[in-house]
Amino acid sequence: MQAISRKAVLALSSAALLLTLGACDRNDERTVNQKMDSAVSKTERAGADAKRGADQATANAGAAARNAADDTKAMGAAGADRVDDAAITAKVNAGLAGDKDLSAIKIDVDTQNGVVTLSGPAPSATAKARASEIARGVKGVNSVNNQLTVKAG
Repeated sequence: MQAISRKAVLALSSAALLLTLGACDRNDERTVNQKMDSAVSKTERAGADAKRGADQATANAGAAARNAADDTKAMGAAGADRVDDAAITAKVNAGLAGDKDLSAIKIDVDTQNGVVTLSGPAPSATAKARASEIARGVKGVNSVNNQLTVKAG
């Protein structure tokens, strides 16, 4: 009787094992090749998405670099204008100080974008005109705004 029960247990175990294996295959009936193709497809899509993201990031970085270069160039040009204006002001002041009629007079010289503005007193109309000539003679001067007032004395 023990021999029969061992055979029965063995038969039942084998049947249970076969049923279990059969049930596993029913959940996913795809072949190994189909599963591999699916995994490869997912990997390719993820790679393409990553490439698009990297391309966009590269384009954004390039645009940011161009904008920064443009900003730097603009700031450099503005700085150069300020240096040029300061140099013009210094040269006009030196020219006025070298003139015998204007050297003792306090004339304020202001330069913006190459436009020189003269303000303060002038001893005569001739001296006022001479101040404009001196300013116009400086390289980089676009125009002169002579606001000097003639004060005899």
